[in-house]
Amino acid sequence: MKILSNADSVTGDDALLVLMERTAIAAGRAIMEIYEAGCDVSLKIDGSPVTLADKAAEAVILAALREATPDIAIVAEEEVSEGRAPILLGERFFLVDPLDGTREFIGRNGDFTVNIALIEQGIPVLGVVYAPARGLLFSGGPKGAREVTVGSGGLMTAYRSIAVRDCPARMIAVASRSHRTPETDGYLTGFDIAECVSVGSSLKFCLVARGEADIYPRFGRTMEWDTAAGDAILRAAGGGTWTPEGELLAYGKNGFANPFFIARGRLAPVTPSTDSPS
Repeated sequence: MKILSNADSVTGDDALLVLMERTAIAAGRAIMEIYEAGCDVSLKIDGSPVTLADKAAEAVILAALREATPDIAIVAEEEVSEGRAPILLGERFFLVDPLDGTREFIGRNGDFTVNIALIEQGIPVLGVVYAPARGLLFSGGPKGAREVTVGSGGLMTAYRSIAVRDCPARMIAVASRSHRTPETDGYLTGFDIAECVSVGSSLKFCLVARGEADIYPRFGRTMEWDTAAGDAILRAAGGGTWTPEGELLAYGKNGFANPFFIARGRLAPVTPSTDSPS
């Protein structure tokens, strides 16, 4: 599938972000075709669900990225689950979750996304999160973060810049719809939380990035492809993602598993008693 008309020299941040946005929209189109028709669900070795939509979206993404950026390694969820991960990542590589929120896809609630991120020296520098059922795309990079409405045919319209907000006295938290843990609830009891919103997939990062929530703690298992795109957008919007010990979340770890983390907006404390670096 041809995503860019001239894909031979996609190297700069602007061109790469355009490539990632268009690729995510194309993958979303493949997902929605299957979503509307319905499909069977199977289980991977780790017990997590997978559908034809996961695989179809990943095929679209891999074809586009490998054609346009053959020198950048790609770590993609479904390939890794089949034992095919790059041997050498290099200083920069893509992290891809073709369908984040498969349970939401199966449950037909619209909270599923396409996630594509570019990592440089362990840092998510470019990220795209596309929610095809909602027609919303979020992207972020060195020039900031934005939200884009995507209409029929994949036409991108209604661009607007987004940014985290200053943390209010009473915070709004966001938590996983399908993977909420007692540890997450226990952590939030240490804060003055006005409301805790349950949302699926990487849309949780996007709510913080656009100033509709202040903190997203995750005390449960996640993989790097689950978080990298949303984290990149959140950082571009002025926030960030830290471990409970106050270390910025890093990428390219052996096995690609994340530690527990707290994603937050501006000046929201990482722990109930101690502010972490802004």
